[in-house]
Amino acid sequence: MGKPKVLVVGTGFAGFHCLKALEKALPPDAADLVAVNPTDYMLYVPLLPEVAGGTLDPRRVAVPLRPELPRTRLVQAHATSVDPDARTCTAIDVEGRSQVITWDRIVLTAGSVTRLMSVPGVAEHALGFKSVAEAVYLRDHVLRQIELAEQDGDPARTTFVVVGAGYTGTELVAQGQQLALAAARGRKVPPIRWVLLDLAPRVLPGLDERLSGPALKVLRQRGVDVRLETSVAEVTPTCAKLTDGTEIPTRTAVWCVGVRPDPLVESVDLPTVKGRLAVGADLLVPGRSDVFAAGDMAAVPDVFNGGKPTPMTAQHAQRQGKLAAHNVAASLGHGTPREYRHRDLGFVVDLAGAQAVANPLHLPLTGWPAKLVARGYHLLAMPGNRVRVAADWLTGLLTRRQVVRFDLVPAAGVRLADADRVDAGSARETARSAHD
Repeated sequence: MGKPKVLVVGTGFAGFHCLKALEKALPPDAADLVAVNPTDYMLYVPLLPEVAGGTLDPRRVAVPLRPELPRTRLVQAHATSVDPDARTCTAIDVEGRSQVITWDRIVLTAGSVTRLMSVPGVAEHALGFKSVAEAVYLRDHVLRQIELAEQDGDPARTTFVVVGAGYTGTELVAQGQQLALAAARGRKVPPIRWVLLDLAPRVLPGLDERLSGPALKVLRQRGVDVRLETSVAEVTPTCAKLTDGTEIPTRTAVWCVGVRPDPLVESVDLPTVKGRLAVGADLLVPGRSDVFAAGDMAAVPDVFNGGKPTPMTAQHAQRQGKLAAHNVAASLGHGTPREYRHRDLGFVVDLAGAQAVANPLHLPLTGWPAKLVARGYHLLAMPGNRVRVAADWLTGLLTRRQVVRFDLVPAAGVRLADADRVDAGSARETARSAHD
């Protein structure tokens, strides 16, 4: 019969920590562990704004899978469909080759993709911000616009619009503004202007209200134009038209509005809750004993919030991944199953420079105390690269921010219009664009 095969789809926060825990929970002869993921690293998403801001090398946020997961066989491909009844998963690699992977237990942790709305021009002209490629491209794009503004004096080039004042958008504006000011130092360019938009009545609308006020104060003191209860109605190559009728000439609109579950959910043909796979507190799909889901893909009931699905946060994904591993091991006869119970321990928001806001254990902090908590939290939460990240941060305290443009990522490789396409044709196109 052979050993049972456990397949984990996706190696983000949930998938990576699931595999890490499985390697500890299961004896070597208990199961074969297989992971399907397009890349060979786990992306530490919370630090992407620092990559875009030029304070961290892109490699710092990419934790290599093979040294961290020595017992797991990695299939570097994009999962396009899952058949629970046949117990198969179809995946396509970067060369467009398809393969079918069988499994005895599956953990669906493919995460989420950028949420596009029906706003004219967003897919074609706005920049996304969810991958290393998008962060590196944005950094180079900002530097390119400042260089071109020195030549033609166009103020639209030094105006940067970020849509979405959540965790990502707020940190990105803070880091991006610092990068742009460093790049403009000593140049004759129009004034640097960053605009942050959100339909919510406050910044960081999904986090503790006690973080919003201090964060807004820091941004506005730095000259960021924060416009609340306002969003974009249309994006063109040279302008962002707002819902209040205002038009902002710009060559840069960054879309940080939010995420939605990976389109893989649509192929599984299992019950969903608001687009996420329905699961019980044990992370099992109802009526199945072999299909688990965790992270952004799964509507895990929050026992501390009336059974509503847990928010799409790294904190929940990491802990759900560990619990999924425990319950998969239990289904194979190693341990007993448990249910998911977790209270948020607080959040940290790094605002670049010496500024941050944080609420560890729901105690609100600002300034240097919050900065130390934020950096300490990330160093503890990162599953790898800690020494390198700490070294980059220490170097940043002693030297100026590096302003270097490489132009290694082509625009075709980061188009929002292609974000949800997972067919063989798009896989080949993306690989070819990156190579060219």
